[in-house]
Amino acid sequence: MTRVIAVANQKGGVAKTTTVHALGTAWASFGDRVLLVDLDPQACLTYSLGVDPDSLDLNIHDCFVRNTLAGDVLVKVGDLSLLPASIDLAGTEVHLLGRTGREFALRKVLDPIRTDYDVVLIDCPPSLGVLTITALTTAGEVLIPMQCEALSQRGVKQLLDTINDVREFTNPELRVAGIVATMFDSRTNEGRRVLEGVAAESGLTVLEPPVPRSVRFAEASSKGRSIVDSSPRHPGAEAYRQIVQALR
Repeated sequence: MTRVIAVANQKGGVAKTTTVHALGTAWASFGDRVLLVDLDPQACLTYSLGVDPDSLDLNIHDCFVRNTLAGDVLVKVGDLSLLPASIDLAGTEVHLLGRTGREFALRKVLDPIRTDYDVVLIDCPPSLGVLTITALTTAGEVLIPMQCEALSQRGVKQLLDTINDVREFTNPELRVAGIVATMFDSRTNEGRRVLEGVAAESGLTVLEPPVPRSVRFAEASSKGRSIVDSSPRHPGAEAYRQIVQALR
């Protein structure tokens, strides 16, 4: 059965895109068939995989608005498949607002190709708008990347409120797979304090190990690669591999 995992946090800058790319690359290294879905109008995941969003004839916006088949939009990047995004996706939310059953729009897009993959990872936008809701309605699991700082703890609570609403109205089977601690600085006590606080308050599992802060992540993305294949021995790459092993 295909696992569909939404990677979500309405707070920006918490390494959602980096996490999706790294987890997808690590998952594929174990031989699984992996689909990445870029649901962010900023198209950072698309760009991070070395695909120019502005050069694409079709992207996931066309699936939502013009009923283009997902199979016609797919881009193959190494061992990964990608449903790419572009700035056009910003207009998708306006389009979906007027549609009945908008929460199920992404499920409709993915249904024809879902069984071609073992894992589908959805990179959600930094908001709790329609695109994030349709991702949560489609997914079976949610991963929450969280920067190890106090403001992130507040953001997780807001996201959990939204997840509870989704469970009540559109997807009762949705579960939280855990928190991925990102940009962790082992030289300070603040990160560990925040992680312990959010775990105690929410009852969620914090997946180990924390992902360390490093410029290598940005360097890899600028080359259209993940740290998992550009610097496989780096502690950040090893952290994501261990997280995938735990999730598998």
